[in-house]
Amino acid sequence: MGLFQRKNTELESLLTELQMNLENNYKDLAIQARGDAEACFSRLVSEGKLNPKMQARYRACLDTYAKCMEHYDHTDISKFLKERL
Repeated sequence: MGLFQRKNTELESLLTELQMNLENNYKDLAIQARGDAEACFSRLVSEGKLNPKMQARYRACLDTYAKCMEHYDHTDISKFLKERL
């Protein structure tokens, strides 16, 4: 192994796509990209292609996106706001 570990390009590209969709407020595409990234992460973990350090890094990143997108859908926002008041 070299001095620097290679990042998983497949997962990194999915996370980049997710970030771009969030920044451009493309809700459907962001939700789909998050699902794709979660599926890719699960597959890579089950195949043993991510070491524990990288698993923790990517899990934290995916958890951050999940928290950010908690109410990120096309539901009636007025109902959500009424619950908060």
